[in-house]
Amino acid sequence: YKVGILDADITGPSIPKMYGLKGAAMANDEGIYPMITKNGIKVMSINLLLPTEDTPVIWRGPVLANMVKQFWSETLWQDIDYMFVDMPPGTGDIQITLSQKLDFAGAVIVSTPQDIALIDAVKGVNMFKKVNVPILGIIENMSYYLCPKCGNRADIFGHAGAQATAAELGVPFLGEIPLHIDIRSNSDNGTPIVSAQPDGEFAKIYKEIAAKVLSEL
Repeated sequence: YKVGILDADITGPSIPKMYGLKGAAMANDEGIYPMITKNGIKVMSINLLLPTEDTPVIWRGPVLANMVKQFWSETLWQDIDYMFVDMPPGTGDIQITLSQKLDFAGAVIVSTPQDIALIDAVKGVNMFKKVNVPILGIIENMSYYLCPKCGNRADIFGHAGAQATAAELGVPFLGEIPLHIDIRSNSDNGTPIVSAQPDGEFAKIYKEIAAKVLSEL
């Protein structure tokens, strides 16, 4: 599939770094050209328009929301099958504005297993329901720790909290992603684990979750 990612987390953009994208996006009178990752994903993020990666974005909520709308309308996405919008945490101006302006096919909620994080996840589910965005499911990130040396598993943040919450809310549970140094290091290095180790056990987890999202769509 031809895929685009709109990084709507304006104050904490991380998508370019996770894909190893550097430099500035090109633009002309027609609009802004998204940058393209090594595996062909089109990306637009505020970090691709700032002077440096560590330049802070100090804007108020309505300005942030308008900027994201511009990313959607002024970026020359051209021919894509699926557009993913990476939302910032919370239920603020960006989430509300985009949910009202864009015809989302659905929302995927990501949470760690502990109760404190799940409180925010439940708020996210309820917000999207209020603006009539279907919930495609919940993913439990950092579900458990896998020791890279011995392979032992430790439920640092508890376990299955997101799965239990999904059941309580009546929404699909899409899967659990472990906390492992290979996933972290590849993300930091701009080589996502599915690209770096396409036949590995972690890539298999991501692919299974992706298949479930596609099925829900």
